[in-house]
Amino acid sequence: MTGITLRLITAGLLAAASASYAMAQDATAIRIVLPEQPANLEPCGTIITNVGQILAQNVVEPLTVIDAATGQPRPKLATEWSQVDPQTWRLKLRDGVTFQDGEPFNAAAVAFSIERMTGGKLNCNNMAKFGDAKLTVTALDDLTVEIKSDRPEPILPTLLSVVMVVSPKTPADKAVNDPVGTGPFRLKTFNTQTVELVSFDKYWGDKPKVTAATYVWRAESSIRAAMIETGEADLTPSIAIQDASNPETDFSYLNSETTAIRIDAAQPPLDDLRIRKALNLAIDWDGLAQLFGDDIKRASQMVVPGINGHDDALSPWTYDAAEAKKLVEEAKAAGVPVETEITLIGRNGIYPNGSEAMEAMVAMWQDAGLNVKLTMLDVADWLRYLQKPYPENRGANMLQMMHDNNKGDAAFTIPIFYRSTGNYATVNDPALDKQVDEALAATGDDRTAKFKALFAKVRTDVVSDIPMFHMIGYTRVGKRLDWKPDITTNSEIPLANIGIKS
Repeated sequence: MTGITLRLITAGLLAAASASYAMAQDATAIRIVLPEQPANLEPCGTIITNVGQILAQNVVEPLTVIDAATGQPRPKLATEWSQVDPQTWRLKLRDGVTFQDGEPFNAAAVAFSIERMTGGKLNCNNMAKFGDAKLTVTALDDLTVEIKSDRPEPILPTLLSVVMVVSPKTPADKAVNDPVGTGPFRLKTFNTQTVELVSFDKYWGDKPKVTAATYVWRAESSIRAAMIETGEADLTPSIAIQDASNPETDFSYLNSETTAIRIDAAQPPLDDLRIRKALNLAIDWDGLAQLFGDDIKRASQMVVPGINGHDDALSPWTYDAAEAKKLVEEAKAAGVPVETEITLIGRNGIYPNGSEAMEAMVAMWQDAGLNVKLTMLDVADWLRYLQKPYPENRGANMLQMMHDNNKGDAAFTIPIFYRSTGNYATVNDPALDKQVDEALAATGDDRTAKFKALFAKVRTDVVSDIPMFHMIGYTRVGKRLDWKPDITTNSEIPLANIGIKS
């Protein structure tokens, strides 16, 4: 079959699907096409892109939300807060809120949700952003809670933006696929083909213009783009740069994502600093950037500019193939088993042109004298390597990652990757742990300076990751929607923010 024939068949199928969709379409119902199927619909996993884009702000809501312009927390289910002492905060809760199963929203429900997330009975992805503080939540009255932490948490209201509040009828010790929250939409259907949300009539806030949303998934960027063009779908949050060809429907935005490779620094030969430095030096960064567009920015650290703690003066790794080979040879001469196979674990659909980038990097590392092999996994299998406990007998490995921090503070990044207890950490250094804890307890300019010092130490002395790029996202939006992406789009797509043109 020729490429022309295949394209004609694909176009015909899309046109037929578009016509069928249009005939059945409610004017206030929309269809969103995602790059990959969500592994689950557990509210404690909304930091995973394909879960958060469906659930966050739609089915489940947090106590606070972060203002994208200022990085400061704003009210959501909590309306106000005050710090009683360095380890205690008091929150007032929103009155008149009901869960989608009829349960009342109150202080007991907030205590349940925080305990469910932080208590350790549930493998909660969102804990990676929250950290490992031990919290005690006390209901002072029906709409007031007091939260005590085991150490000072000067930005606790910001941290609470990753706590999704769920009905107290939710199982406390196992993941669910039928989430019940306080949001403007409730779950109707979740299967291997689709997720359907419909409006929740008793929502406490303003009624959204959208009344229903259907989510489907297609791996190919070109297919997602074509679905919007033909009207088979209304919105896709992610397309490759080569498909962003229509200025009327395609929008670029500086998102909060940093692409990177995490190095398992506990596994030989990756436990040798020379090898970890060589991995960074072996990459032709200018050549690799061509996969992602002219507007991306090389990363020297795991937070984007504008986040408290980002150091503009910290230089990214440069391309030096000769130095990379030299470091590998030095390590080999010192007895480091550089011939050991290193598995690069990639994730299908993680970002446009992601698999192509991994293939290119593997070739560059092989040229430097390292034995790197690529394994691409779907999200459910990839997640097993993302978060502790890591698989036993995993051997030498690196992990393709995309880290999102749109919360305004490096506290959502540094302890995750660089404290020994961090959910994504592969280093174990008590001195570094102490430095991290001191930074997290600091405030003001001192906090910023301590974060910058940590990023510099990680860049020079630790080298447990390979920062790649601060990414530019590209979306395609159907002409009947009034919506544009912003820095939060990789984390959530609040349906309440989408308008429908008349």
